[in-house]
Amino acid sequence: MKKSGAAEKRKARRSSASVQNVGRDPSSDTPPRKQAAKQDVYQLFAEKVRDHKDLESRWAVLQETRVEYFRGKDFVSFMKNHPELKEILESDRDLETEDIANNLLQKNLLVRCDRVVKTVRPGKKKLSTWPAHLEIFPERVFSENDAFFAWTFVKRRPLWQTLLSFFWPILTLAICLFPVYPHRCKLLILYSCAGLLLLILSLLLLRAAIFGAAWIVLGKRIWFFPNILAEEATLRELFRFLPKKDEEERPKWTARLFYAIVAVLVILLLRHHAPDEAARARYQKRMSNIIDDVLEWSPSLALSGMMEKQPVVNATEDNNKFSNESKVNSETVTPPGETENPDETDQHQTNNTI
Repeated sequence: MKKSGAAEKRKARRSSASVQNVGRDPSSDTPPRKQAAKQDVYQLFAEKVRDHKDLESRWAVLQETRVEYFRGKDFVSFMKNHPELKEILESDRDLETEDIANNLLQKNLLVRCDRVVKTVRPGKKKLSTWPAHLEIFPERVFSENDAFFAWTFVKRRPLWQTLLSFFWPILTLAICLFPVYPHRCKLLILYSCAGLLLLILSLLLLRAAIFGAAWIVLGKRIWFFPNILAEEATLRELFRFLPKKDEEERPKWTARLFYAIVAVLVILLLRHHAPDEAARARYQKRMSNIIDDVLEWSPSLALSGMMEKQPVVNATEDNNKFSNESKVNSETVTPPGETENPDETDQHQTNNTI
């Protein structure tokens, strides 16, 4: 009876499964494993494209979040120059560039954006090529005409960033232990930091001088290292040497003449109030004393100086000192109304000795 009941249950399960499979198209049905593999293929393709150096991209703020984005026309030209990347897509490698981009949009690997400022600012001829602030575009369709697309997935952290994250606490601890370093190490760190600071200040001053001279003489805005003071820039953009293209209107000759006169007056004023040789020597001596105090400090010298300044307390010496002082006071102090006779004191001393 038990065997027959189990056989009937199996038949019922098979019949129900066959009923569910009726009317289902096996060609259109994709197993979940194949769907996940297909999605992983597009994920791998997106990571390869994002990490490629030939696709020009920038960073901007999208809804209070920094995102990396590119232009639609740059993506089309990039895919024309690198068709070998389509081999990652396997079955979809024959698709057009627009279809591939639309699939990335449908899989939420990309999001289409639009510039926040859509009007030309005063003093400029056209809109910015790479806007710093973006907003989400309502339509999720790829386009080449003034369209921007931002990556939505988190970029994999390279190995050097992981190692650097472990290195920062060690560097912080090393900075805190600077006072206990040997003298030669202190000198090396001091001169290295001073040289780096001097290089940065010299670069900023030279950059400002070139800009001022070109603006006054030629009427052009030339900023070398244009992103050196940018708050939001990658390491590659930060050390970009060539200046950006000047998109603003040329300044008037009256403004250029006015600022030229102001610059000459400032230079003459600074030259007139420059410190003399004696003042520079005093300042140099004061700074050298401060630096010497920092360099020559060590825990052993600090502890020895504290021990020297601390008074030595001895109980036996204090008791002897207190008894001697009491004897002296008792011998010197006489009761009021009595006068001391030197002859009587001498006679008293001789009697005591006998």
